[in-house]
Amino acid sequence: MARRVSSLLDGHPVEDAPGGTLTVRNPADLREVVAEAALADADTFVAACRRAKAAQPGWRAVPAPVRGRAIQQLGRLVEDNADALARLITREIGKPIAEARGEVQEVIDTCSFFVSEGRRLYGMTVPSELPDKQLFTFRTPVGTAAIVTAGNFPVAVPSWYLVPALLCGNTVVWKPAEYAPATAEAFAQLFLHAGLPTGAFQLVLADGQGTFAGLERALDEGLVDKVGFTGSSEVGRRIGELCGRHLQSPCLELGGKNPLVVMPDADLDLAVEGALFSGFGTAGQRCTSLGTAIVHAEVHDDFLARFAKAVEDAPIGDPFEPVLYGPMISERFAQRFERWLDLIRDHHRVLGSTGIGRIDPAHPREGFVGDPARGLYYHPTIVDGVRIDDELANTETFGPIVGVATFETFEEALELANAHGYGLSSSIYTRDPLWAFRFRERISAGMVSVNNSTSGAEAHLPFGGNGKSGNGSRQSGVWVLDQFTRWQAMNWDYSGRLQKAQMDVADVPADLGFRLDDRAGDGPPPGHRAGDGPPPGHRAGDGPAPTG
Repeated sequence: MARRVSSLLDGHPVEDAPGGTLTVRNPADLREVVAEAALADADTFVAACRRAKAAQPGWRAVPAPVRGRAIQQLGRLVEDNADALARLITREIGKPIAEARGEVQEVIDTCSFFVSEGRRLYGMTVPSELPDKQLFTFRTPVGTAAIVTAGNFPVAVPSWYLVPALLCGNTVVWKPAEYAPATAEAFAQLFLHAGLPTGAFQLVLADGQGTFAGLERALDEGLVDKVGFTGSSEVGRRIGELCGRHLQSPCLELGGKNPLVVMPDADLDLAVEGALFSGFGTAGQRCTSLGTAIVHAEVHDDFLARFAKAVEDAPIGDPFEPVLYGPMISERFAQRFERWLDLIRDHHRVLGSTGIGRIDPAHPREGFVGDPARGLYYHPTIVDGVRIDDELANTETFGPIVGVATFETFEEALELANAHGYGLSSSIYTRDPLWAFRFRERISAGMVSVNNSTSGAEAHLPFGGNGKSGNGSRQSGVWVLDQFTRWQAMNWDYSGRLQKAQMDVADVPADLGFRLDDRAGDGPPPGHRAGDGPPPGHRAGDGPAPTG
């Protein structure tokens, strides 16, 4: 039965749909309607921000360890509802059930990590240069955060923003991807039942145009103090420009064209396994998906043969079965992927499947699991012969397509790995630590894997990119606290008088003209013994004679 879902303001459904109604179908079986979503508009977004802003002083006043208790209860609720949430993810966006369960576990891990951070929002006691004065630093919440996320990870990535933002004493307005509204509404219900006060958490279901218009107004009215965004580099630029007008620095997690370098000493079976998962897991619909495998000429042919066989043999199809990947997330993603297939040129060689494009009776996939006619299924595509100036080498292709390039020298590999201007994730396969560390030093990516895939994140490690992949902000672990808190410095003078820094500071007198006697290190003259008394020429006022 299809869910009827809508925005939730102060926990209450918004019944009207000024932004229209969206029908969301199961991409693995288009006959099934998963949700009917009532979409909001810019006015609703502004109203949500206004409510969150009003609730923030009260939530901020709650002691941080108590706020951590709410996060602990959220983690328990997610754990107790893990299977239902994972199955909904699979039905709504077609993510294989094993990956969906892993995504839900990421939320639990994130909550587990931040439970105790409520007791560790440490500042510092800093010594003053003046007497009878103490200096302190404190972390203070930013205020109200507007969080806009994509739907390929409909609960894990939002948790990277929402959990630490709330823990730090901020209130949040969450705008999830409109194509995953059922999962978003279910996840929001878990937040609303975790002990948060009314107003601290607001959910707005809206399309991109309405969201941007609402965000612009909310910033103009001073209702939003921080913006978090996960999505394309193009939209990220617009949000960065918008926030810049208000002297705000958003947290931007954008796209990637993630390289995987295979050195001549690599374990090729391991490299193929990593390329298979990072290139085609979630049908290549991850910001950390493998973009181009950059393979040394000595092992290129061997790697390519093994990689092609692994892809050809991989099960694809029904996401509730054990498959490498299922369908594209939605019609929109499927149509965009077909345009990216047009980037294949005459000098490229295509491998990996029994067809290219949509899997259908005219272009079947051998060993397909289920009925491909029911869903948005696409052939896995390996494109060999990619060159540094190919559009395919420099475009984020959000789907099951992986380029393969060849290099002779390490310098060539690095040029291929960096030339596209993205800087999210990267990987190198080698047994030589020298190559691993040289790669780490010179790759533009914010994340580096050695003998591991380009995909995969842990709740306590910083996640984020540089260049076209983001503005240097980081999510996860203690590093994300810098996104949702501001440092406040305090000085407390109990001297009873005005002490002026840099002017009333006590001096420490020193004899800066002192120089060591250049004979000081020569030792006693030859033949001098400890009991012989001072050496010749030593005077009583000279201080003790050296004893050796």
